[in-house]
Amino acid sequence: MMEPPSAVRARVLGLERFPAYLYDLAGLSEHAAAIRGALPAAQIFYAAKANPDPRVLAALEPYVDGIEVSSGGELAHVARTLPGARLALGGPGKTDEELELALRLGVDRIHVESPRELERIAAIGRRLGREPDVLLRANLDVTVAGAALTMNGPFGMDDAAIGRCLELLPRMPWVRLRGVHAHLASGLAAPALLELAGRILGWAAEHLDAAEVNLGGGMAVDYRAPAERFDWAAYGAGLTRLASGGPALRVEPGRAVTAYHGWYVTDVLEVKRTRGEAFAVLRGGTHHLRTPVAKGHDQPFAVLSRWSSNGPDREQDGDPDGVTDGEPQRPPETATLVGQLCTPKDVFARDVPMGDLRAGDIVAFGMAGAYAWNISHHDFLMHPEPDFHYLAG
Repeated sequence: MMEPPSAVRARVLGLERFPAYLYDLAGLSEHAAAIRGALPAAQIFYAAKANPDPRVLAALEPYVDGIEVSSGGELAHVARTLPGARLALGGPGKTDEELELALRLGVDRIHVESPRELERIAAIGRRLGREPDVLLRANLDVTVAGAALTMNGPFGMDDAAIGRCLELLPRMPWVRLRGVHAHLASGLAAPALLELAGRILGWAAEHLDAAEVNLGGGMAVDYRAPAERFDWAAYGAGLTRLASGGPALRVEPGRAVTAYHGWYVTDVLEVKRTRGEAFAVLRGGTHHLRTPVAKGHDQPFAVLSRWSSNGPDREQDGDPDGVTDGEPQRPPETATLVGQLCTPKDVFARDVPMGDLRAGDIVAFGMAGAYAWNISHHDFLMHPEPDFHYLAG
């Protein structure tokens, strides 16, 4: 279970239509300010892929140095939403159209994924009369223990490809090499992320004598333990030590910034039993919140009953004893929370304690502020989209 803040609870109980997303912008701003204060030695570029909602971006803008985007669509969206913001374009497979848009908009950095991409950036820059600022993205040969994801394969360049870029750069003096980018893994606690940062900085000093090193993101978010948070203070102190006398540092957090400040809220359509198992069927589904099925976890949640002494009477509403199949039954002790999709994978949480869950109750899924709505398959079965609400300070 994940208990929502009192202001979130009050707003949720006042909603009239489900499903809905509720973003706690006041809580997000407070969290972002704390991160900013903990990282004096690094520039912070928020990774828009985590949640590009315009009001989320606007809430973060005062506390970050820029925004990292990974496509032409994200680039155009953020440029419209935050005019004048510093932008960095990353990601594999950039098209010529995306690179041209980046150069026309004057992005702060382009993260180069291959020697061929570097040549294309140089050609487009020369044609447009622009001088691109680039970081070479390195795919280092390191083992990262305990990572949720490792960014190998198509991401970045090995030593040979980096060497080829260094051979090409003197032939394109209008392209300005600013340093190296190395986002190698995700889901790491502060000590592991700092240890990896030390290895990246050592490699950069040896191979590029880089003036700037972008360490990427990768800060751990544990959906199974929502009360545990990434130790920003320890990470910031470690970065301060690493930055002493060395290159300028950047980081690109995403999930660990916004995850805790979004809620996917819906209501229970019915509680049914099949072969002795209880299933709570919710309005909506993982086409709105894909995170739990994508990552294979139970999404943390809270049940907010509308059946209080001051609210509707269950008997008057036709549900005196949790009747779901024509006969009175005791409410289940545990149930699996599912949505409306025609797939057995449409599951939010399995065999979780339910208490006195009934049709009409509200289920508020926490940690839905990152990689939630924006990565979900919205059009499957063409159910209505959720409403969006914002809780400002």
